[in-house]
Amino acid sequence: MRRLLRILRNVVVSLLLGIAVLAGVLAYNTLSHGSRQLQVAPLPPQPIDQAGAAQRLAEAIRFKTISNFLNPDQAAEPLKALHAHLAASFPAFHAASSREIVGQYSLLYSWQGSDPAAKPIALLAHQDVVPIAPKTEADWSHPPFDGVIADGFVWGRGSWDDKGNLYAIMEAAEALAKAGFRPKRTIYFAFGHDEEVSGLRGAKAIVELLASRGVKLEFVLDEGLLITDGIMTGLSQPAALIGVAEKGYATLMLTARATPGHSAMPPRETAIGMLAAALTHLEDNRLPMQLRGTAAEMFATLAPEMTLPNRVVLSNLWLFKPLLMRELAKSAAIEANLRTTTALTVFNAGEKDNVLPGIAEAAVNFRLLPGDTIAGVTDHVRTTIGNDKIAISGFPGNFDPPPVSATDSAAFKALNRTIREVFPDVVVAPGLMVAATDSRHFSAIADSVFRFSPVRATGEDLKRFHGTNERLSITNYADMIRFYQRLLQTTAG
Repeated sequence: MRRLLRILRNVVVSLLLGIAVLAGVLAYNTLSHGSRQLQVAPLPPQPIDQAGAAQRLAEAIRFKTISNFLNPDQAAEPLKALHAHLAASFPAFHAASSREIVGQYSLLYSWQGSDPAAKPIALLAHQDVVPIAPKTEADWSHPPFDGVIADGFVWGRGSWDDKGNLYAIMEAAEALAKAGFRPKRTIYFAFGHDEEVSGLRGAKAIVELLASRGVKLEFVLDEGLLITDGIMTGLSQPAALIGVAEKGYATLMLTARATPGHSAMPPRETAIGMLAAALTHLEDNRLPMQLRGTAAEMFATLAPEMTLPNRVVLSNLWLFKPLLMRELAKSAAIEANLRTTTALTVFNAGEKDNVLPGIAEAAVNFRLLPGDTIAGVTDHVRTTIGNDKIAISGFPGNFDPPPVSATDSAAFKALNRTIREVFPDVVVAPGLMVAATDSRHFSAIADSVFRFSPVRATGEDLKRFHGTNERLSITNYADMIRFYQRLLQTTAG
């Protein structure tokens, strides 16, 4: 009995010692991961004519610059009217810079720098907007193209995406031009007209023009990730995420063929049946979640700023990674940062209820994590469906993920510092842009490409993106103008 008690005592002691060691390791790892936030003094808010700026943005919303890939001239007149509005609204900047029209409707401004040895930079935004979902017009608090100012907001399609950024950039440039600012490095302002439908006629044409002139950019800043508030679990402060990477895009068409015939005598294998089974296999066998690259750096940067339980987990992934991955998988938005996603988007088959179709087609859209490729995804699809009778083809607009921009560059640090100066209550971290932007076209001529919109957003606000009741806070809009003004001063002054 004494021997048994000694054994039990030794086991308990060993367990307690093990728990103490584990607790010590967890505590050490948690405490040793100190804050990565830049310590900067908040910038005193520059005076902004908020009423005038809001009015100019509201007027811009009234131009229905809805892009259409199949009909590129659809918004010709609204785009020309927008160009005239920009020229009339920002005369000092237009006098200080030169303007070119590229691809018929895109705008390229050049503000010449005084130092020819300094690499130029580029600020991007797009003029076009997405259409209103059919039969939802009545759901808007204010008509989507009336450009109404009410309740402290500018309402309408494009107020957020992306005329808000475009006009904030122009307001900042106008203020600097009026103050006699002359940049040391050349600044390009590239405003595409077809970002919502691929940017092939706008942004890509601008890049080709700049490349033909031998232009190499220090960095590019385009629309992108936001300042999110109350969205990141365990983080009490708003998070400003700078998109240093962007997902690739691949839509694959799956086509199943079978013998058409009368529905009264169906064969065992039909076009719809084969394709439905293939799509089920793809949904059931998605590409794996991976905590790597930009996503891993984002969590490592945010971990020291989080509440204790979350901080412990993120600082000790060697132990908690499986648990963390299960929790992250519960959020579609977060999961999209950790895997190449699979989305079944189009299915076409049949014309009559008593006729077996000879062809069934489906589109499957993949958003590729950096490191994955279209070729690899295509192999995954082919292996997963395991049916040689189903043909696989890609869309011409597909593209692999663009290069990831470094976070230790002077450009990233300048952007980080500007955010902290203008928005002192936020924490800053690198992030992954899960949607496509015009900036991807600039990777060939830029050392760094960043995707960040200085827009504050809650979870409720995110529903307005490409949705109903799009709006932009006038107070937030003033901060956007301050952000771009400060960024130009610190990076080009």
